[in-house]
Amino acid sequence: MNSLVNDYFTNIKNLLDQILSTQNKNIELAADIIADAVMADGWLYVFGTGHSHMIAEELFYRAGGLVRVYPILDTALMLHEGAVKSSALERLSGYAKCLFDDYPVTAKDAILIVSHSGRNAIPVEMALEAKARGLTVIALTNLSHSQAVSSRHSSGKRLFEIADVVINTCGEIGDASLEVNDIKIGPTSTVTGSAIVNALIIRVAEIFAKNNFSGEFFASSNTDNGEVKNLQYIAKYKNFVRSL
Repeated sequence: MNSLVNDYFTNIKNLLDQILSTQNKNIELAADIIADAVMADGWLYVFGTGHSHMIAEELFYRAGGLVRVYPILDTALMLHEGAVKSSALERLSGYAKCLFDDYPVTAKDAILIVSHSGRNAIPVEMALEAKARGLTVIALTNLSHSQAVSSRHSSGKRLFEIADVVINTCGEIGDASLEVNDIKIGPTSTVTGSAIVNALIIRVAEIFAKNNFSGEFFASSNTDNGEVKNLQYIAKYKNFVRSL
């Protein structure tokens, strides 16, 4: 294996170690928020734009994943209908409120907002809108990047300045972690973000067990018993969660 590939895997391992050593408290706090919401008959909403939307999908309808996850998946903010357009929309004020108005959020719920830079209008407004509606806000963001840039929202705030709990992905400014001929390559936020959100769900499951709460978790639909179990959850929530 060539040296840069080795370097990339070393970077990922070091980042995961750094996250475990520095973000454990905030992961614990976020897991408490999620568990409390679900035990109170609420939901965990998840939102991200661009590549960050993949973290929302990672939490949704996942083998070993929490059932009561409601992803806010807006195709215009993803990449498959126009990457440049999605970047432009991410900076558009007012769009977040339109999204929120289209989902059945309540003050019982929590929301996880994912944004590497945390500077653009949509993630900032999602956090502000969520707080205004009584939701607890968890941010998954890169503090090194976010603290190094100005906000693109009229409030002047970045995501980490609004959220109730902030989990730092601990990566590079600009995300790419390696360099070849002055070209930055090797982004890390999807790997670390996926690890963090799955760690959150693991901790939530532990909290449920400690409280003798029978939490709902998806199994793999590619196992016979798992598919039967999942179909029961789908039947229960299909009319509520549009993405099911």
